[in-house]
Amino acid sequence: MYHELELPNRPTCQDEPGYVRYVVSASDFVAQMQSLQKLGLRGKSVSEALADPESPGAVITFDDGCETDLITATPLLRELGFSGTFYVTVGFLDKRGCLSRRQLRELSDLGMEVGSHSMTHPYLPDLSDEELAREIAASKAELEQITGRPVHHFSCPGGRWDERVAVQAQQSGYRSVSTSRVAANSASTNPFQLGRVAIMRGTSVPRFHALTKGQGLTAMRFNDAIRGSVRKLLGNTFYDRLRARVLSK
Repeated sequence: MYHELELPNRPTCQDEPGYVRYVVSASDFVAQMQSLQKLGLRGKSVSEALADPESPGAVITFDDGCETDLITATPLLRELGFSGTFYVTVGFLDKRGCLSRRQLRELSDLGMEVGSHSMTHPYLPDLSDEELAREIAASKAELEQITGRPVHHFSCPGGRWDERVAVQAQQSGYRSVSTSRVAANSASTNPFQLGRVAIMRGTSVPRFHALTKGQGLTAMRFNDAIRGSVRKLLGNTFYDRLRARVLSK
């Protein structure tokens, strides 16, 4: 799971510490993708992985819809013969540092898979049923109108998932839902609760290799479970405020 890629002399979409920790430098991304190729693994989209879960590779996903999806990630993936799924937040389109509607169509025309990351990037479990339907169903319809292609996959903003999200996604015609639950997926994984591994700022190639092999995920899951428990106790809003305060020190 990637977000924005950082380019020299180019400001990131946000400079808040909680955001920047997910921003990977373009040079690190290049090294990571090239290392996949050297390992004999192919970068795949979600659709490709669901259709053939046994083929060697790693699913490459991007959240939010940053402009670097098109100007940095897509050219490299195409050069290596890779693919990927780009989950786009509709409300971010045409904003500074994010894809425009024209660029999103171009990304799709270049063979990259477009998925939905909601309309406005809220924490979905906090929403009413009506709000949830709009975030999941309406975003699908708008992205399909922009790209001219069906949108089959959805990812949860902030990784926040519950059963209502899975039910609404199925009813809206999606084939999968990706979370931020730390996990290596298999053919038996529930496609409406797919796990992902976040690639953080400064992730080294050896560390990246370990993650592609599913190594070190137990410790990550333990830490994720602790954070989840604290988040449930405090609530999403207060938890985010507390995390921002800690990260800014």
